[in-house]
Amino acid sequence: MSAAPKALVLTGYGLNCDYETVHALSTCGFAPRRVHINELIQGAADLFDFHLLVFGGGFAWADDHGAGVLLAHRIRVNLEARIKEFVASGRLVLGICNGFQALVNLGILPALDPEWRREVALLANDCGNFRDQWVTLAFNPTSASIWTRGIKTLDLPIRHGEGKLYARPEILERLEKDNLVAARYADREGRPAQGRFPDNPNGSLNDIAALTDPSGLVLGLMPHPECFAHLTNHPHWTALADAKKRKGEGLDWRGGGLKLFRNARTYLDGGAG
Repeated sequence: MSAAPKALVLTGYGLNCDYETVHALSTCGFAPRRVHINELIQGAADLFDFHLLVFGGGFAWADDHGAGVLLAHRIRVNLEARIKEFVASGRLVLGICNGFQALVNLGILPALDPEWRREVALLANDCGNFRDQWVTLAFNPTSASIWTRGIKTLDLPIRHGEGKLYARPEILERLEKDNLVAARYADREGRPAQGRFPDNPNGSLNDIAALTDPSGLVLGLMPHPECFAHLTNHPHWTALADAKKRKGEGLDWRGGGLKLFRNARTYLDGGAG
């Protein structure tokens, strides 16, 4: 793709991470645009003018009736068919935090059947409160996700009160069998958190922090990659920089969260592999 791919960053009632997401996308060579959900519903903006759709973080409709529930309902009633066509055409969808919650409520994740039945839930954190912390993710190298290719571990921030991934045992088994788990919570060495708090900050079953659909084009994750766009966003950036200096290695000031957006750009540029 010669021109910068266009990214639609959804905005609306209570969504509040749109500017950070626009910045991360711009840094990775996208041409992002903030689009209010009503613009899509009313036809003032055409979804198919874009190559990437981002459901970002926040508290859509104040998370009334549950995190992401009303946003998912509004999408299902007005835009579900268009989004199915969007993904079928090879375009990309990313759901971050509240966006992930909306995608599982909508059923686009994990998309175990064409009807998009809801098979997964993101419930209130086991710790009983909102968590604002950094976590370590370990990525699944056999996942089909184009977003996570080549990433082994990554530190990212979380900011949520309803992030515990829950599913029935047979659904969990299928998520594992079909490699739909894209990333898990881990300790600082990248070993599975095994449910331990605070490495697993919310009690997610099987330490699941991110899911992909079978196509690999749709990704949802609770941590915020757009909030690690520069090395200095990391709480231990000075120690990380010093360690690089002592080893005589060059310092990359780009934040690790940009790796996901760069993978999306590579895919859209025809480097899907």
